[in-house]
Amino acid sequence: MAAGPQPLISLDEAWSRLSLSLAALPRTPQPLQGLPTEQALGRVLAEDIVSTVAVPPHDNSAMDGYALRVADLDGAGGPGSALPVSQRIAAGQVGATLQPGSCARIFTGAPVPAGADAVVMQEHTEPGGPGEGGGVRFTQAVSPGQNIRRAGEDIAIGQTVLHAGRRLGPAALGVAASVGRAELRVFPRPRVGVLTTGDELVMPGQPLPPGAIYNSNRHTLLGLAQGAGAEACDLGTVPDQLAATRAALRAAAEAHDLVISSGGVSVGEEDHLRQAVLAEGGLDFWALAIKPGKPFVFGWLGRADGSRALYMGLPGNPVASWMTFLLLVRPVIGVLAGEGWHLPRALSVPAAFAWPRPDKRREFLRVCLDGQGRAQLFPNQSSGVLTSASWADGVVDLPPQTTVQPGDLVRWLPLAELLQPAASQRQP
Repeated sequence: MAAGPQPLISLDEAWSRLSLSLAALPRTPQPLQGLPTEQALGRVLAEDIVSTVAVPPHDNSAMDGYALRVADLDGAGGPGSALPVSQRIAAGQVGATLQPGSCARIFTGAPVPAGADAVVMQEHTEPGGPGEGGGVRFTQAVSPGQNIRRAGEDIAIGQTVLHAGRRLGPAALGVAASVGRAELRVFPRPRVGVLTTGDELVMPGQPLPPGAIYNSNRHTLLGLAQGAGAEACDLGTVPDQLAATRAALRAAAEAHDLVISSGGVSVGEEDHLRQAVLAEGGLDFWALAIKPGKPFVFGWLGRADGSRALYMGLPGNPVASWMTFLLLVRPVIGVLAGEGWHLPRALSVPAAFAWPRPDKRREFLRVCLDGQGRAQLFPNQSSGVLTSASWADGVVDLPPQTTVQPGDLVRWLPLAELLQPAASQRQP
């Protein structure tokens, strides 16, 4: 594709082209990693986990109380019945078969003794009854099966409890541990290199000369890439020179699966990235019909061995860089990480704001839900106001040429969906 004017493409078309490009991307197989289960948080599972045990492994008590046989109670479970206590069963112990006409003191998680068919919580009992030292009287009606957690109630033997492609959260690690898995095979983290461009950028901690700004995009993008499960590498800041930009891209492609940059992808005289990418690889598309985020570039960079690294050039304005990462880079990292292609799911919420100025592009407005579940708008929607992204808990996805009045239903994309879009689409 030659550089030059190009019509704006829609976000949906960009998503489609990204997905097709990823499906056609030649992959060099990388060895899967075996990690101790407790170290696999945030990694993507590379195997189905099939349970070889039942969870729980035996009928057990859901309460501290008394295990009994309902038929031994007066009136088959009526209140006021009393039984002697024949044994005591703590968690981790296996009791004897329940003696007829007696009950067993039992604690939460302890196996229900053979012969018992109900557990009465201790709050529904009082001292008193037959037997040496007194027994227990039951103050409420008892029914068979109450307060008993059945063997296999959570997980059956042979059940697939976690599927390959699942990003492992704390609960998933607990599920893996509950079926006895001490180690999990996971996909390697995709290697993502982050370049920032601009002679005006200064690192935090350094003096700020006239005309300079601190480099916020570096920190935002590295944090987003790490949060997406990538092995993120800071490739520094590239000066606004074509030769230096080409050299930086060439080196980045050799060591990374995906190279992302911020700034330098517009049409100014000092914006060299598109020209550099064309020289070092190729371009698929640029210029999106979204706001913020119009100057976005997708392409590839060649390597010495003939293989390719993906390239995604993000705008320099901090909110536009943040927004295009969430909408476009995050799904790509998900595929490279082994999750597959997933897009965020929108919810419908009422607006608590007016937006009387429609735009020909699809807009993404930074909002935060109030106590009534209404979307409150950050007052300054400029693509340079990064505090709007820090304040927001989501964005309103506004179609082109759309106005909003208070009370109108709008499409709300929670940040949780944008950061982890696969979470809402997993198999049970």
